[in-house]
Amino acid sequence: MTAIARSSAGRRGLAALICGALAAGGLAAAGVSALQPGAAGASSHREAPLISGQPQYDNTDVYAFVSPDKPDTTTLVANWIPFEEPAGGPNFYLFPEDAQYDVHIDSDGDGQGDLLYRWTFETQRKSGDTFLSNTGPVTSLDDPDLNVTQTYDIDLLRLKDQKVVSTKKMADNLPVAPSNVGKASMPDYKKLRDQAVRTVDGGGTSYVGQADDPFFLDLRVFDLLYGGDLSEVGRDTLKGYNVNTVALQVPTAQLRQSADQPVVGVWSTTQRKNAKGDWTQVSRLGSPLVNEVVVPLKDKDKFNASAPWNDAQFLKYVQKPELAQLLQKIYKIKAPAEPRKDLVSVFLTGVKGLNQPPNVRPAEALRLNTSIKPTSSPKRLGVLDGDNAGFPNGRRLADDVVDIELQAVAGELVGSKNDLGDAVNVNDQPFGTTFPYVALPTSGSRGPLAKGGQSGSNRDALNGGAVPQSPSGSDDSTDTVLIASAAAGAAGVLLVGLALVWWRTRRRETS
Repeated sequence: MTAIARSSAGRRGLAALICGALAAGGLAAAGVSALQPGAAGASSHREAPLISGQPQYDNTDVYAFVSPDKPDTTTLVANWIPFEEPAGGPNFYLFPEDAQYDVHIDSDGDGQGDLLYRWTFETQRKSGDTFLSNTGPVTSLDDPDLNVTQTYDIDLLRLKDQKVVSTKKMADNLPVAPSNVGKASMPDYKKLRDQAVRTVDGGGTSYVGQADDPFFLDLRVFDLLYGGDLSEVGRDTLKGYNVNTVALQVPTAQLRQSADQPVVGVWSTTQRKNAKGDWTQVSRLGSPLVNEVVVPLKDKDKFNASAPWNDAQFLKYVQKPELAQLLQKIYKIKAPAEPRKDLVSVFLTGVKGLNQPPNVRPAEALRLNTSIKPTSSPKRLGVLDGDNAGFPNGRRLADDVVDIELQAVAGELVGSKNDLGDAVNVNDQPFGTTFPYVALPTSGSRGPLAKGGQSGSNRDALNGGAVPQSPSGSDDSTDTVLIASAAAGAAGVLLVGLALVWWRTRRRETS
């Protein structure tokens, strides 16, 4: 449980089509051997019944990597609120005040957190007499036209045997970058994002605010494994959606046990207050897609509420992954022999000689060897393609975890070489080269003005979206709209007239 402080390019044919399905099953299977329920999957978008109705508390992904431009630091990124529609006003996407957002660090491999970074939030409102979150163009985070704002604190908790032994304030009352309402409201969102990047106590750097969802994949595995005939692949399901991001870059020496033991485990959780006022863990996330695809419906909520230390209770779902069996039954892709011991090292204990800590206790978490320097030419398949700085050694934003895990689930580690993938190899938006690295969020206003009619005339809200009649002739669709509008107007006048006659008649009868 979370500690509580008291006060290849070109996927082809069947391989390309299956990769997505395997990826989901692969990572799930790979990451569940000693699955940490807390690793509700690096992509837990609506992964369990209860949390699907609580999007503000729902972890979506966790990333941990040695900072490419500052290799003496490690960057932690955790996201919440899946499928943020950019134009989803008027309230847009706020961090709730009754939540604790936590990122856990296990520095000795025992499945228990040794450090815990905790974010909490407060909301401010300048005026309640408008429905707008901003009343004019916003050019800075302290702009008076920004009507609804949020601030956050970061506390660093040190733990022993899952109990808090000390708490230190790292950040106090720092600004949150708002949701990207649109081009008129926020003409230069990057400027706002840059203003939200702040230094914190201990030599770290922080960003909290909205970002483009960095996870890229085709999620249509749930439609009978990509349409039942593997015809539905290659579409980035998360394209155009945003998430709420917390990003923290800290000196690596603060995270790891020592230079001789540089491997850390990372996962995130969300706690919220229940009706009694007690903190309750409602979401967990470490490796991608674990709770979504590996854990069955009956245990999904249990998985979200449990801790890595107790992940052995979900072992059977990793050793005998349902998805691998379905692929074999439906598509005749032979599943490797069970139990799937080949996946344990990659997803539960870390790979010996790469990212496995000594005396490790199997548990699902991102395991990062902080002594491996970032490469100037990262490969999307990470370790599978000889890039030891990538997944499953931590997780970088551009790592194609779906393809990596699919290939592992299909038997890559036991001699069944394959080129599986979901045909979505890169994110729809480019990532940054400096902190916070995540892509800017998609704006609430997108594209040119609406076009209409054969003449392509612009439409706007002032004429109700109707296409003005072309001087060169009458447009049938426009005429129809105008005639219908005139008829409706006449009917309205008639009804008003009849109502007046009725009212006057009743008045004479009663006088």
